[in-house]
Amino acid sequence: MSFFKVNGVRLFYEIRGKEDAEENIVFLNGVMASTNSWYVLSKPFEDMGYRVILHDFKGQLKSDKPEGPYSFEEHAEELDALLAYLGISSAHFVGTSYGGEVAMKYATLHGDRMKSMVIIDSTSELDPVMKAFISSWKVPAREGDGESFFNLLMPTIYGTKFMRENEEFLSARAKATKNIGEDYLKGQITLYDTFLRDVTMVDRLKEIQVKTLIICGEEDILKKPHHSLRIHHEIKGSEYVLLPECGHVAIFEKPDEIITLLLGFILKNR
Repeated sequence: MSFFKVNGVRLFYEIRGKEDAEENIVFLNGVMASTNSWYVLSKPFEDMGYRVILHDFKGQLKSDKPEGPYSFEEHAEELDALLAYLGISSAHFVGTSYGGEVAMKYATLHGDRMKSMVIIDSTSELDPVMKAFISSWKVPAREGDGESFFNLLMPTIYGTKFMRENEEFLSARAKATKNIGEDYLKGQITLYDTFLRDVTMVDRLKEIQVKTLIICGEEDILKKPHHSLRIHHEIKGSEYVLLPECGHVAIFEKPDEIITLLLGFILKNR
């Protein structure tokens, strides 16, 4: 396991693919995810000779979980320090949900280091429904009940078709989450508080000059398509794709479609 220490905090990271590659791609996690969430989507790029950089934000599974809340600027600057440590001066960036929001913040701070950016199921603003959903997740997290935690959030992040066709998988995943541990759940609460306090960044989007693709699930009830459209309208020259029969977790629900979109967009912007 590899760790990088920045500002007294250890960040877990992985390098996959070709370690001396000229082309780099950074994948940025959703709030409940970890580096292994990207293995299916990163594999085609590894096979093509890219160097793939994965890491857990502070507060996530294998990284340290200091007291918070944090800020998206902190996440972006810690990522920048990690890339500098690895000797990476430019890369393509792909972020889903919370990771997409970190990518947008990074683009306002260090956009000159980004060859392209893909934002999946993310937002640049809050609405009352989103706040209510995320605030409700903190209740089972505080109680330390991982199974109840997963069962509560499940219908807010997966699309109807995916839930109908994957009942056994989702049931097994809920049971596997039962004993995930208080440390993980504590980190989740801190990240939710960070999101609720700091995600609003609409006024900064016009500054972004990076080639950008925005993807959203048609049935995303957490970060609805109109949030992605707002990002699309604010980032000049960006592209927008709506995935039918797909909820918030597009990287799990529609991996083949996401891989096709990533390959086309990133190869176009090499």
